[in-house]
Amino acid sequence: MQSSQTVGILAGGGPLPARVAEAVVARGGSVFILGFEGFAEPETIAPWPHQIVRLGAAGQMLSLLREHKCGDLVLIGPVRRPSLRSLYPDSEGVRILARLGRSLFSGDDGLLASLVRILGEEGFRVRGAHEFLPQSVSEPGVLGQIRPDDIARADIAHGIKVVQTLGRLDIGQGCVVQNGVVLTVEAMEGTDRMLERAGLCKQPGEGGVLVKLLKPGQDKRADMPTIGPVTVRLAAQAGLRGIAFEAAHTLLTDSENCVAEADKSGLFLIAVEPERFIP
Repeated sequence: MQSSQTVGILAGGGPLPARVAEAVVARGGSVFILGFEGFAEPETIAPWPHQIVRLGAAGQMLSLLREHKCGDLVLIGPVRRPSLRSLYPDSEGVRILARLGRSLFSGDDGLLASLVRILGEEGFRVRGAHEFLPQSVSEPGVLGQIRPDDIARADIAHGIKVVQTLGRLDIGQGCVVQNGVVLTVEAMEGTDRMLERAGLCKQPGEGGVLVKLLKPGQDKRADMPTIGPVTVRLAAQAGLRGIAFEAAHTLLTDSENCVAEADKSGLFLIAVEPERFIP
């Protein structure tokens, strides 16, 4: 996919903003990165034209995106939802907040969907990171040397039901299940913190399974489920047996190292189709 306009990358934390930038430039395109202050990693986005901005500075963001002739936008990298008091919006930010309306007080998916809509109304086209990083999503099947046994597959099936229920309520994208018992569910703290709690809640016997899925009806252009080598390491430290994630709808920040880390730790990695998974 190519565009005659510059691709604007609205960057949170982690390595994926850089991966998107690399992919765009490799295809002959140009990028401009807006790094969200307190979340984007300056050293990660440093090789490309960029500027660090406050989340509340919507006017500055829109001006910079237009100044750099951005057409397509990609929202990528984790950003914790700020409190309204901490935003200190500029005048354009106040206007945007007013347009967000009730979605400000809904779950993350409702808020992100509203932001995508408003960015479209402002003349930009929001694209999913997976459109630029097709190699970062997986087809259904096991990655690596370890395969889930029948107990693990039963835990995956139960976890799918739990996460789909959470997702319909716009709460989170993941949970940990051990021998049919839900140890932890993901909320606003994110996957890493959830895995820390899972280690504290682990029961005697075989370790649990992390299940990570797209929320039902979620717009894939924002906040796709993401797994990286750190996720795998934390899962191993929590005593888990493996990780199941949604095929074609989960970004692997570094698939080769994810598989290597899983094999080294004796964990399985499996990409599943939730509606077709058979325990």
